[in-house]
Amino acid sequence: VQLQACGGGLVQTGGSVRLSCAASGRTLGSYVMGWFRQAPGKEREFVIAITWSGGTTKYADSVKGRFTISRDNAKNMVYLQMNSLKPEDTAVYYCAVGRRKYSDSLPVARYEYDDWGQGTLVTVSS
Repeated sequence: VQLQACGGGLVQTGGSVRLSCAASGRTLGSYVMGWFRQAPGKEREFVIAITWSGGTTKYADSVKGRFTISRDNAKNMVYLQMNSLKPEDTAVYYCAVGRRKYSDSLPVARYEYDDWGQGTLVTVSS
């Protein structure tokens, strides 16, 4: 599967950005989808994930209450709405496909995800 993440850019502190992740080559509707991010000089970290049905989500503590994940299985798309952005949210954001089909667990470890998009950079200015 090929994942294409887009929507990043430069935003001021307190602003909002919506990222999109489009998939081709596989129907994503049966898989957990997640977003990770990697700040300069840091490890890639879990941000948020959603079950295949869209019924359950999991957030990193650092984004709880500010970020929302959603999906449109008919369009093979996943979205990340980021509000109240902070400079520490600056990173390249990656979407990823979970390894297990029809799983209701929401993993946070990178090895639980198989396919990754190329990433989109979000820069939050102070």
